[in-house]
Amino acid sequence: MLPRGAAGYARSKTKMVYKGAASGAFREGNDLSTAEPILPDPKAEYTRRLEARRTVAEHYHRLHIRYGNLRLIVAGAAGGIAWMAFDRDMFSAWWLLAPAAVFVVLALGHDRIMKRRKRASRAVGFYRRGLDRLENRWAGKAEAGLRFRNETHPYGLDLDLFGKGGLFELMSVARTRAGEETLAHWLLHPASLDEIRARQAAIEELRPRLDLREDFALLGEELRHGVESEPLPRWGEKPPLLHNPAARLATALLALAALVTFVGWVGFSWSPKYFMVAATIEAGVGLYFRRRVLRVVHAVEHPAHDLDLMAQVLVRLEQEEFSSPMLVKIQEQLKTSGEPPSRRIARLDRLVELLDSRENVLVRLIGPPLMWTTQLAFAVEAWRRQTGPAVRQWLRAVGQAGALFSLANYAFEHPDDPYPEFVDGPPVLDGEGLGHPLLPPDRCVRNDVRLDSQLGLLLVSGSNMSGKSTLLRTVGTNVVLAMAGAPVCARRLRMTPFAVGACIRVTDSLQTGKSRFFSEITRLRQLMDLTSGELPLLFLLDELLHGTNSHDRRIGAEAVLRSLLERRALGLATTHDLAITQVAEELRPRGSNVHFEDRLENGRISFDYILRPGVVQKSNALELMRSVGLEV
Repeated sequence: MLPRGAAGYARSKTKMVYKGAASGAFREGNDLSTAEPILPDPKAEYTRRLEARRTVAEHYHRLHIRYGNLRLIVAGAAGGIAWMAFDRDMFSAWWLLAPAAVFVVLALGHDRIMKRRKRASRAVGFYRRGLDRLENRWAGKAEAGLRFRNETHPYGLDLDLFGKGGLFELMSVARTRAGEETLAHWLLHPASLDEIRARQAAIEELRPRLDLREDFALLGEELRHGVESEPLPRWGEKPPLLHNPAARLATALLALAALVTFVGWVGFSWSPKYFMVAATIEAGVGLYFRRRVLRVVHAVEHPAHDLDLMAQVLVRLEQEEFSSPMLVKIQEQLKTSGEPPSRRIARLDRLVELLDSRENVLVRLIGPPLMWTTQLAFAVEAWRRQTGPAVRQWLRAVGQAGALFSLANYAFEHPDDPYPEFVDGPPVLDGEGLGHPLLPPDRCVRNDVRLDSQLGLLLVSGSNMSGKSTLLRTVGTNVVLAMAGAPVCARRLRMTPFAVGACIRVTDSLQTGKSRFFSEITRLRQLMDLTSGELPLLFLLDELLHGTNSHDRRIGAEAVLRSLLERRALGLATTHDLAITQVAEELRPRGSNVHFEDRLENGRISFDYILRPGVVQKSNALELMRSVGLEV
């Protein structure tokens, strides 16, 4: 019996109440602003569940020790019985069957205990990671998504999406590679407005389902390391090696003929020549198909294992009832001819188990006349022909579910973060209280940012470390979250859909022979190309043209910014060079200067990170140089 409060992984179902709107409802011209979920405090809920899962894990650990001790006792007893039976001849060796039977029962029970203990330990880890995120101890402890980094992407590196302490590490609770890949794709590629709204409705439906997210994470643990996204669907989509209905029927008839003639020979004194003729024909047919049969048998082993792992996740998705269109569609994608994937995978499992039984002594004897392997190879290929093309769709559905669970988990852990309000019309970005989602709340200073067709450029000046680059990343990261369908770190965000382009973290490259300036202008060319896309561009330029002389920088900066504004782009640019701030004056009313300030107090420089109108009036470069001991 489990401890009280933990029996059967006791989970109190979290409920969600909406004031004035059902889950997935949208306010006119908005997304989910009317939905006001009343959810438990994330930290309190995680703490409660962590204790419950830890109690379960400790319970199974104690059972594990007991079962291990009992197995040792039974093994010792068996040794004593064997010694008394064989050495002392005190009683029959048949007595060994009793401890052997008990040992088998204990071994089976111990195996179940070990699996449950492992699952409970994983659940403990799931909630520990959740508390780490809430208490800002998460950086470097989860999957960082380094494999998704792409230096040529217009904002991936600049906005710290991947790597230690990046947005992906904070958000991802996907335990499947397909889920991680889908989440990374959503962060790197803006969705359409219809897709965003569909994701938001799905996230709101999933947000309170902590039990489902936990189950999905635990079931996906082995799947994440076992199933790769491309080899499995490729196997399913390859042309069949054995696709001849007549040949398959012939092998079945030959096996039947061999069985009948053998029974007639042994049981009814038929002439053995009938069986010999059938066996000879079977041998010829088997030899003809041998090479293809072996290829089928060897090729199915790894995919069958992967599908068996994936079946556990698919079954969990099949069991859940959803109402939001995107989640309903995901469940529909899992079905092939109206049949859930778990049943189809179960049929393949049975075929593979029968193939594995070839090592059995009895099957070794009866297998050849029954054409055991050949018939099973035909059956495997028939399964692959009918179901194989659906495997890619299954993986896609698992990936979408994993990404949605990650966004729903992020929404659950950030209950104060709203969904953005998407509007039609000319490009606009109106953010109130924008903060950076990677900064802990006690260190996150929020600012208001508004850009539209009348004011398309904010030119940000300020001292070193005053917050200029952080502001760019704050705006860009929130737009990326919005375009992925997630809540944003803001009090309010009203916007049209955007493509994002950033030039923040460009560097020189010794390997490619590119200077920082060349890398920067290459990126600027890329951003110019983005302005011809379907979505208006939100540009984020840090220290614009910093790598050249002040004369060329001034002329080039004005030309670049003017060209971007003429192409309907909106954005922010930062500079240390006060001469560049004149560009905003030249571009009025489309451009405006804003700045961050610093203060020198008791020989120490401090910042309040509050955005103010106008051009900064002082610099802290000399003070910083003196603070590290340079004589200037």
